Amino acid sequence: MAGEAANRADAGQTRRRGAVLEEAILAAAVDELTESGYAGLTMDKVAARSGTNKNAIYRRWPNRLALGIAAYRQLATTVQPPDTGSLRGDALDFLRRANRHWSSPLGAILRELLAAAGGTSELQAQLQEQSSDAVAAPWLTILGRAVARGEASPEALHPRVATVAIVLLRNEFVVRGVPTAPDDVLVEIVDEVYLPLVRRRGPVPG
Repeated sequence: MAGEAANRADAGQTRRRGAVLEEAILAAAVDELTESGYAGLTMDKVAARSGTNKNAIYRRWPNRLALGIAAYRQLATTVQPPDTGSLRGDALDFLRRANRHWSSPLGAILRELLAAAGGTSELQAQLQEQSSDAVAAPWLTILGRAVARGEASPEALHPRVATVAIVLLRNEFVVRGVPTAPDDVLVEIVDEVYLPLVRRRGPVPG
């Protein structure tokens, strides 16, 4: 009888398939990550919470880190870029938002995942705010507005140029291991590196 009950339970667990089951697993992983951080995230807890078995999870995510990254990506929302009326104002505002995020509870999860990813370049690429295109898009919007205002040349509209400021800030977090960067570091990144680089990318239309 016990074996029959177990079989029925297993059958119930496997009824959900495809996207429905994947969504249930991700929702459970998000809840675990939010409540316990990456350190408390386990395949057993996610399986129990989502009402499935570990094999169903491993078929979609090969390990705990991959699942943690997928769950973090569900938590991380796309932020609209600021529109302060100047390139300097927009860049500083956006860096300050990123700085606050890094020291927030969600940022703490991101730091845990980065530490766990270590030198695993493929997973780190997934973790770095989903993709290079996603990172560049709001910065290209900021630069596009600057071009329209006559603050920058169209030649500045290059993804590598656009993302220099956020890459330098991320480097502060990763290399120095700090939960937040001083505001004067953000000002220095913008005034000493970002704005001079943008202005050197060709003559400003005039």
